[in-house]
Amino acid sequence: MPINSFENYPMSWKPSIDKTKKPIYQTLAGQLEQDILNGVLLPGTKLPPQRELADYLDLNLSTISKALKVCELKGLLSASVGSGTFVSYDALSNSYLLEDTKPKHLIEMGATLPDNASYEPLLLQLKNMLQETDYEKWFGYGRAGESLWQKDAAIKVIRRGGFETTVDHILFANGGQNAIAATLASLCKPGDRIGADHHTYPGLKTIAAMLSVQIVPIKSENNEMSPNAFEYACKNDNIKGIYLIPDYHNPTACCLSVENRKTIAAIAKKYNQFIIEDATYQLLNEKPLPAVASYAPEQGIYIASLSKSIAPGLRLAYVAVPSRFKEPISKALYNLNISVSPLLAELAARTIVSNQFENIIKVHREQTIRRNQVVNQYLSDYTCLGTETGIFRWLLLPGKITGTEFERVAAQNGVQVYAAERFVVGNSCPERAVRVSICAPQSLEELEQGLIILKRLLKELT
Repeated sequence: MPINSFENYPMSWKPSIDKTKKPIYQTLAGQLEQDILNGVLLPGTKLPPQRELADYLDLNLSTISKALKVCELKGLLSASVGSGTFVSYDALSNSYLLEDTKPKHLIEMGATLPDNASYEPLLLQLKNMLQETDYEKWFGYGRAGESLWQKDAAIKVIRRGGFETTVDHILFANGGQNAIAATLASLCKPGDRIGADHHTYPGLKTIAAMLSVQIVPIKSENNEMSPNAFEYACKNDNIKGIYLIPDYHNPTACCLSVENRKTIAAIAKKYNQFIIEDATYQLLNEKPLPAVASYAPEQGIYIASLSKSIAPGLRLAYVAVPSRFKEPISKALYNLNISVSPLLAELAARTIVSNQFENIIKVHREQTIRRNQVVNQYLSDYTCLGTETGIFRWLLLPGKITGTEFERVAAQNGVQVYAAERFVVGNSCPERAVRVSICAPQSLEELEQGLIILKRLLKELT
């Protein structure tokens, strides 16, 4: 114990460590991690200043800094200039949202699954492919030089989503999450920072934690990423780029306005920030808005995946990248993918070029509108954000219950929803909300059954 007495000194954390275990910074980091995981330090807790911890433990300031950095890179802590270091609100959240097995005795309204309207046309297309005399080629290795016409299909989908590009900018990935991982792996080093909405796609958080890339929450205004907050982060938080879901943002179901798309693109160009534009939900709109990348083509990595607009098992994404990023992202995709399945790539391309995908999207949209009408019928007394073509809604909770508490109560009553805490970034305070997936239930009847349960639980809160 140092000369100064801390017995009655108010500190949020007073660790006790064995200084004989070397290196000491790892011992201290291990104690901090355990205290977070065991609930000794709750999410949102502000840690004592580093100098106070150094004085309290009689250690060098550099030792304290290294220990906190270890936990920060694991996503357990969030530090911001001028505010201090906090236990991240998402330190204990489960980022893996799709369980290994379907929850038993639960109506699935958590995972963002589209309805199954596309399965039959995809099956017919697949049968035709397998009846061809050279069908065996779909089960071999794919070669990039053999996929030029498939890149034309990629251009068609990307144009449909609001972005114009050319085949020399197209790369293939095994799904959107794979494309995000390759982009971060190629453009960031461990310890680098990127910006994202204060509630964001959990897959991004999982990837960033794996690569030791820190996510800086960018504040919102009117449910959209604030351009002013983005510019502040460019100036003060040492970020290298941002991750955006401009259309039907996951999980808040909000859409980025054209004005903010232009302004964010201009700021990215001004500060040389890359933009990872996740267009997973872009095709859900009948008339998509221009992509952010269309206003900053040299900054934007545009990712168009097919899992939510066509079928979740179609693990394929088309990535449009600026020339300066193409080589590093291409190498990262190869190292992560080895290769994209020729079978899935051909199936997707034929579905697109034949214009079947437009019919599939149309049927999905009709099913989704019908389901949203049922949601509006049952949840009309509550704030449930989202549009008629979206496959999930963002339900703001009445009373004082948190999203985590409501998720637990809903599961106890037979419905799976996902709490805001699963999506929150860093030291951002989670909204009292849950994401409700409306297309995951197997039928309209099952959806209605789940909504009846949720409405009853919401009534009990008011």
